[in-house]
Amino acid sequence: MNVNTNLWNRIRYSGLAPIYDLIARPTQRMRRRSLALLDLQPGERVLIAGAGTGLDLDGITPGPILTAIDLTPAMLEKLRRRAGRLGLAVDARVMDGHALEFADGSFDAVILHFIVAVIPDPVLCLNEAARVLRRGGRAVILDKFAPDQGPLPLRLRLLNPIASFFATNVNRRLGPLLAGSGLRVVHREAAAGRGFFQIALVARD
Repeated sequence: MNVNTNLWNRIRYSGLAPIYDLIARPTQRMRRRSLALLDLQPGERVLIAGAGTGLDLDGITPGPILTAIDLTPAMLEKLRRRAGRLGLAVDARVMDGHALEFADGSFDAVILHFIVAVIPDPVLCLNEAARVLRRGGRAVILDKFAPDQGPLPLRLRLLNPIASFFATNVNRRLGPLLAGSGLRVVHREAAAGRGFFQIALVARD
């Protein structure tokens, strides 16, 4: 199975859906910090790309107009149930992050949590996020990234074939991925793992 396809992503994340919340529980603090940086306001149109089971919803208070997309129907079913428990209205759709089915400038903010290191073409994903953001809109990116400069650490090069097959790429560099996307870094910080997990607040010029 080619791990660089969204078909494989749908297969593996369908299998992970029943236990994903348990696996991803340690990410909740990072998610909340990222959402605090995004500072969503009532009435803002917000896209959650690669929304999974909706763990980000736990950190969002009612007010923004929420749209959530994911490649995996099983994940979105859990997201819809979570939204119901939290009293949040969410337009949840099965959709490929490479080809967002929204008009240019449709959103005020985009949430990209743990999708950039997973999706087969992260550059296209970021370009699509920029396209659907209005001018002056913003996005938060939370994921695992290698350092922007210098040789890739040996441990990441050794780990990546296994990590990529089961869940995620660990060799991607955020700076080069953003180059040419139209997204400008406003703030970037280490989130955990001595900078392996990072949060970036970016804006569309």
